[in-house]
Amino acid sequence: MKPDKRNFIIISKHRRWQRLWQFFFTGWGLVMVAALVVGALFTRQLLWSPISVINMTDIISNQFKMSNATFNGIDANGEPFTIIAETGRQEYDNPDIIFLDHVSGNTTQIQNGKKIVYKFSANTGEYNRAKKTVTLTGNVRIKSNDGNELQTKELVVKI
Repeated sequence: MKPDKRNFIIISKHRRWQRLWQFFFTGWGLVMVAALVVGALFTRQLLWSPISVINMTDIISNQFKMSNATFNGIDANGEPFTIIAETGRQEYDNPDIIFLDHVSGNTTQIQNGKKIVYKFSANTGEYNRAKKTVTLTGNVRIKSNDGNELQTKELVVKI
């Protein structure tokens, strides 16, 4: 008996059911993946994630995080300043404030015709871009090149 080409492609009824079954599940699999992607795009959150260990509040509040962040600029008096932080992060809902950890840096001021450089360090800090201030907290130390030294718990520097 000579084999027919049709018999080669579809052997029996079971093969037809198997192909129908594969088509059905492959189609629904694609629909489910598309639904997850569309849901994430509309909500902009990953709340559909099945992993309950993830702290979504922390992920949402710390959307933008930097390591070894450095910010150089010029203050209102035209003098340069530098702020260096081990880590810096911005909250998604409050983009004007940058939270800094292990902060250091320097700023320059002219007093009585002399240029004085202040070097500062602190455990944490907040750089407010709208108010143009840096609030240093926790073990704040300031040393100037003219020999003055200051230690305090909190210091607000206007830039």
